[in-house]
Amino acid sequence: MTAAPASPAVDRRHGPRRWWALAAFLAAVTVTAAVGVLGVSGTADEYAGLDQPSWAPPSWLFGPVWTLLYVLIAIAGWLAWQRIGFTGPLWAYAAQLVLNAVWTPLFFGAGRYGMAFADIVILWALVVVTTVAFLRVRRSAGYLLLPYLAWVTFAAALNFAIWQLNT
Repeated sequence: MTAAPASPAVDRRHGPRRWWALAAFLAAVTVTAAVGVLGVSGTADEYAGLDQPSWAPPSWLFGPVWTLLYVLIAIAGWLAWQRIGFTGPLWAYAAQLVLNAVWTPLFFGAGRYGMAFADIVILWALVVVTTVAFLRVRRSAGYLLLPYLAWVTFAAALNFAIWQLNT
């Protein structure tokens, strides 16, 4: 019995396809951000009106931080994709983007701080899984997710504190 011939390797690191892929990853994080705030207005006022821990950041900080994080998340996904295509680690990546998008409507739109905390705990776990997988695939991709992991850790603690202070 002879083995089937190996399929030719797809080179995702060169040519126009890689730039289209980067655009797709940037679009995916843009959609994540957009879905997260779709229909949720006045979040700065709502955030300011909540009982918060003394270490809570001002509302104006979230926009710049998330903008930077979303760029890093997109580049990390793109770098991993170049090595392995859309395989297991990219499915974890996609799942964490979905949970990321769901958090804002849960927290602000629905005022469901406990459910938002459950979401962010699962999100945190998926970011850990994705980061570890990306570190194994391409170290730079994993390293780019470390600020995101740190921020989600902080955001989870903040979510929990606000939930406890406002129930």
